[in-house]
Amino acid sequence: MTGREVADPVRELMERHRASCEQAVDALELAAALEDAGIGSAEAARYRHADVFSLAEELYARVPRRPPAALPSEPPVRWRSRSWAALRSAVRHGLPAAALAGGVAVLPGARVPLAVFCGGWLAWAAARPLTRPAHPVRAAAAEPGGTVLHRAGYGAGVALLVVLPVASGGPAGAVLGVAAATAVGAAEWAADWLRRVGWGHLGAARTMADFRSRMRPALPVASGLHLLATAGLGLTGLVLLTAVGPRPGGGLLYEAVHRATGPQWAGQAALGLLLLPAAVLLRCGRAAPAAAGLLAAGAAGALLTAARYRPETAQLLACGPAAALLLPYAWLVLGRPGAHRRV
Repeated sequence: MTGREVADPVRELMERHRASCEQAVDALELAAALEDAGIGSAEAARYRHADVFSLAEELYARVPRRPPAALPSEPPVRWRSRSWAALRSAVRHGLPAAALAGGVAVLPGARVPLAVFCGGWLAWAAARPLTRPAHPVRAAAAEPGGTVLHRAGYGAGVALLVVLPVASGGPAGAVLGVAAATAVGAAEWAADWLRRVGWGHLGAARTMADFRSRMRPALPVASGLHLLATAGLGLTGLVLLTAVGPRPGGGLLYEAVHRATGPQWAGQAALGLLLLPAAVLLRCGRAAPAAAGLLAAGAAGALLTAARYRPETAQLLACGPAAALLLPYAWLVLGRPGAHRRV
């Protein structure tokens, strides 16, 4: 190694990531590329910088810009298109759950084969890509959904978590389970919204700290809205269930709310809070933790149900800890510019 290379430790890194340095629009985008390549604060310290953004600023200043080859223009995705996509996803997930609930009500003796068939149907629906980008060149960045194995694990986890309460939770549990499955469409809409918020802040933020501060409230807001959507769908289903059956004489809304127990509502909320960060992580290219979290929660729920726990208790005990782990992790991931990069 020459004395010049020792005196200039950034040169080797600059050559290794020259393409990213030449095509970056600003230092923040270059910092996102470095983070995506696995360079963190510890690695930046080796190059005599306090953080990745400071290192990116030096690289951005030293390497001349070379614009990338022009990609075909892609029309902006309007909110109506995103809403229709979310609605299609809600139907795709809700249909197998509703079929299972209806089948168990009509043929309670066929609970197991119905659960296997509808669970496989739901797993297939959940494992499909979230979106279909217009241009294949942009597909990897627009939908970093992980490998086929990751998506299969994600779909299997969703199926396990939904099938158990629907098949064994009674009428109210089945309605709340179908509502949680249908709300996957809302979770995917929220994940897409969070990615677009990140893209907007990448262009507006001037430093890494500024970007993180802008993204900090995004996931809590999305989580609150998703909980409202999940609870609203569950309440709508319970109102319909109460309206067609005999009532003790109270108001329809009151009877519908109290048709499900507190643990059932809590289990549904825990499931919703687990499905949202899993969809967010899948959209941000972190498919392995998303699939692992859902599969672990689904397996735990199955074991607890087999151990004679009530379905809503098993759901709460399985989904609560998994959501408590995935939500903070998704919050940290959303604060990294690398999670929002696109081609």
